[in-house]
Amino acid sequence: MDRLNGLLRSEQAAELIHDAALRPVEGQYKFFLVQDFHAAHPVFANKLLKTLEEPPDHVVLCLTAAERSQLLPTIVSRCRMIELRPLSPQVIGQALTQQWQAPPEQAALLARLANGRLGWAVEQRERPEGQTERLAHLQALWQMLAADRIERLALAEQLAGNRNSRQIFGMLETWLAWWRDLLLTQAGCADECINVDQLPRLTAQGQQFSPEETQRYLSLLRRVDRYLHHTVNTRMALDVLLLHMPRLGAQAQRLDEM
Repeated sequence: MDRLNGLLRSEQAAELIHDAALRPVEGQYKFFLVQDFHAAHPVFANKLLKTLEEPPDHVVLCLTAAERSQLLPTIVSRCRMIELRPLSPQVIGQALTQQWQAPPEQAALLARLANGRLGWAVEQRERPEGQTERLAHLQALWQMLAADRIERLALAEQLAGNRNSRQIFGMLETWLAWWRDLLLTQAGCADECINVDQLPRLTAQGQQFSPEETQRYLSLLRRVDRYLHHTVNTRMALDVLLLHMPRLGAQAQRLDEM
């Protein structure tokens, strides 16, 4: 079995196509697993179209993606879709405490943050710096809620200049979860929030914006996250994202800092 993951480039597509054309030395089939296809460069995806449409009879191609909507329609039309259901927080939390000896409080938090992904939760359990990164992303968000346009543009420049896609997508994932939680608190569904360790702050911030403002910004976050997985000007996308972020008033800022 060949496995591809990470940021998929055009040269990897050429290598896959070449390997797929060769008959297996042992066994009846060659199995190719291409992970996180939603993060593939469009050139990679387009080069793979012909092989997806008419694969050799000895080849099985398996593509994984976070969401069908993040894939090119031409890719979706050539695949048989298998929807995988996420695990419940209860199942993940129980597994973390019983099999990975996580403390109950940590297990409960990771089970919510995992969004159904047991592997992610286990990785975070074994890599404590992951939660440090999450808190840093949240701190940046809270600072931007109170920042002026100059400070927001400075952060966009810093993020785009580092060219660290992992940092950007990690930040966007954290911010998406936060704004979703804000919308849930505004709807009176705080028990469904992911950031269960930050409920007082979520409640306080949720009172400062209208549900319409929260929904609009959440939709913008999703669009920018989708655009950045494909060909787009990173700096421009981040400028738009930060400049359109709702801003806390002065009184709300003081409450948020308490």
